[in-house]
Amino acid sequence: MRKALLYTLLVLASVITIVPLLYMLSLSLQTEAETLSADAVLVPDSPQWGNYAELFTRAPFGNFIVNSLVVAGAITLAHLVFDPLVGYVFAKFRFPLRNTLFVALLATLMVPFFVRMIPLYVLMANMGWLNTYQGLITPFLMDAFGIFLMRQFIQPIPDDLINAARIDGASELRIYRSVILPQTRPALAVLGLFTFVFQWNEFLWPLVATTTPEMRTIPVGLTLFNQEYFTLWHLTAAGSVILFVPTAVLFLFTQRYFVRGIALTGLR
Repeated sequence: MRKALLYTLLVLASVITIVPLLYMLSLSLQTEAETLSADAVLVPDSPQWGNYAELFTRAPFGNFIVNSLVVAGAITLAHLVFDPLVGYVFAKFRFPLRNTLFVALLATLMVPFFVRMIPLYVLMANMGWLNTYQGLITPFLMDAFGIFLMRQFIQPIPDDLINAARIDGASELRIYRSVILPQTRPALAVLGLFTFVFQWNEFLWPLVATTTPEMRTIPVGLTLFNQEYFTLWHLTAAGSVILFVPTAVLFLFTQRYFVRGIALTGLR
């Protein structure tokens, strides 16, 4: 009975999760008349695959995709380079005010982005970086959560392993590259996935920092289909399907790392 109840709850949770995605796919294949019908259309009579092509004629959707890939990809790459490096310093090096600086770093997580947005906007405007890639990317090159995550993964690595590498003549950069990073692959996968998904779906900052449609990302670009008195739901849903696919594919490639434990990973 307990197992049956568990499977029932899992099936129910799966249905609640999957049904909205299936309806979004159905909505993306409907005609404009079907989307505005008083009765919800679950399965379109004639799937309109042309809705996806219409996205690129109604708006510069190709630019939206490229901008999202460049911004999310660059920020994710920067996090994978800088966050583990800073986390390694906080985890394995001793220096004055280390704990104080780490607490101050964590305190920044409590500051809402809305508080930092206006100073960031003024700074980007003064530097002439509004409506540019550097203006979209630079404010998010590092993240306190990513540094905290990597520090927690690196801290349990035995110091004897690092000291043995030093005795063998390895430089600090070699130790970081050959000893630390191989131990933290599960954490790097999680960090990369979280960062990419968050930045891929980011709406507020690209909305504020861009002034032309050609520099918009997909979430902001979808607002072009919201008219003053009505919304083009079939095109909005088609764009949302395109927005969903890359994150789903990325999750499929990284999900195996979620079940790995750092204590049993990479030590020989």
